[in-house]
Formats: sequence, structure tokens, C-alpha cells
Amino acid sequence: MAQRLLTYEAVARENSEPGESAAFRVCERLRRPLITLAGVAGFRSLLSRALTLARAEAPSLSAVQVAADGSLKGLDELASQTDKEQARDGGAVLIAQLIGQLLTFIGEGLTLRLVQDVWPEAAFDRRVSEKEREKREHTR
Repeated sequence: MAQRLLTYEAVARENSEPGESAAFRVCERLRRPLITLAGVAGFRSLLSRALTLARAEAPSLSAVQVAADGSLKGLDELASQTDKEQARDGGAVLIAQLIGQLLTFIGEGLTLRLVQDVWPEAAFDRRVSEKEREKREHTR
């Protein structure tokens, strides 16, 4: 699911701020509904735990921090300080850990529903929608 979210946001990149990573956009899009669900402190705790776990796999995330409002600081700077692939991999590990935390705490059903609410046009039921497949082919 994490990889699909990152792919989806990478395709949508043309409509975003220049330099914003797909991982940053995924975190930002999940932040609002998760703050509604768990509060700012709850979301910060969830994201902080995901970041701690991700740093074990991707030490390049050491400069990334969770701000008081739950936003990520330093993820976009990571891309300028490391090679593109390393930054992308670090972001993917972070999103995978965040999704893993959601699965642990709120379960698969609620996690899937939350993700589908944030990305209603995307298919997350293990089937790749025709629209998503076309977008991926177009970006190659």
C-alpha cells in the first residue's frame, strides 16, 4: 500500500510544489484525517514512531523531524543532501512504517477506508485501476 501511495503521488507531482517529495505529500495528505481521528498529539506520536523505525532501515532519515503540528521537517532537504534514489527509498520506508503503525493501531479495514477517503480515485484493493495503469505508463 505504501508503494502504491508513493507511486500515485509521484504521478500527481506535476500539480504540486516543485521539490516536494512523494513521501512528504503522502504524509501531508494523511495528516488531516489522522489528526481528526487521533488528535495532533496522537498523530505526532504515530509519525514519530514510524520515523524512529524507518531510521533503522534508512539512516539518511536522521535529519528528518516531526514538527509540533505533525508535519515533517527535513524530508525535502534530504533529496538535496543525498542521491535521488536514497532519498526516495528513505521516504518509502517512512511511509511503509506509517502504514504499518496504522494497521497495528486501527486495523486493516479502517486503514484501507481512511486511505480510500484521502485518495478516492485510486484503487487500493490489490487491483490496479485502469486509470492508474495508464498514468504509470504515461510517466515512463
